[in-house]
Amino acid sequence: MTTHDTTRTEPRGESGFVQANGLRHHFLSYGDGDRTVVIVPGITSPAITWEFVAERLADLARVVVLDLRGRGLSDVPAHGYALPDYAADVAGVIDALGLERPVLLGHSLGARIVAALGALHPESCGPMILADPPLTGPGRDPYPTTRESFEQQLHEAYAGTTADEVRRFYPRWPEAELQLRAEWLPTCDESAVMATYRNFELEDFFAYWTRLGGPLLFVHGSVSPVVTAAGAAEVAAANPAAQTVAIADAGHMIPWENLEDFVTVCRRFIAAAE
Repeated sequence: MTTHDTTRTEPRGESGFVQANGLRHHFLSYGDGDRTVVIVPGITSPAITWEFVAERLADLARVVVLDLRGRGLSDVPAHGYALPDYAADVAGVIDALGLERPVLLGHSLGARIVAALGALHPESCGPMILADPPLTGPGRDPYPTTRESFEQQLHEAYAGTTADEVRRFYPRWPEAELQLRAEWLPTCDESAVMATYRNFELEDFFAYWTRLGGPLLFVHGSVSPVVTAAGAAEVAAANPAAQTVAIADAGHMIPWENLEDFVTVCRRFIAAAE
């Protein structure tokens, strides 16, 4: 593992570690309650970058945010960045924490992982929220953010980036979230990210999506280049069990661009699924 030393903002949530699926996994925990929401972040989003969402849900339930393998403070294996690997990690963490069918909230890669988890480990899952997953797979259009863009962002982060530099890629983000990404993106291992990126085109999202039952919510940004209007229509047709909601004035990075509407939709779904 290559380490990149930098000064980082410490999370406000409670930090913890568990052994699962042969790896040491880091997570952050917010709030308390009889039920739990497990947040599964995207390809270059360490757990702390979801703190601003977790804190808005923590009065409803305990919220656990995961550092995926190869990100944040979790282990970085040399191999194992396919959806079944990630899904087995999440199932193992859920079991290690003693959680019973928690609500799953996944964004981007995390939403693909939640779909795989629901299909391969249904006993681990309660209600599921999938937010703007790449609909990529064999024979489909590629992911709209290029490999070169991810490489550039990672290399800048490893060299020591700033919130102003991150803003070039995410001009609509709040200053605090830009700063967190600048500080924590260096914890994302390049080999892990690139292996995952390759699998975007090799693994079919719909092979998992069609196997999911309710309660199930699919959320997409109204102007997302990742889930277009046509893509959202295909998703809805492929699984009639799902509710489908478009978040106005949001692209792929939904909560960073329209936090209020995203949180409102998630809270309503979580409350109704009790």
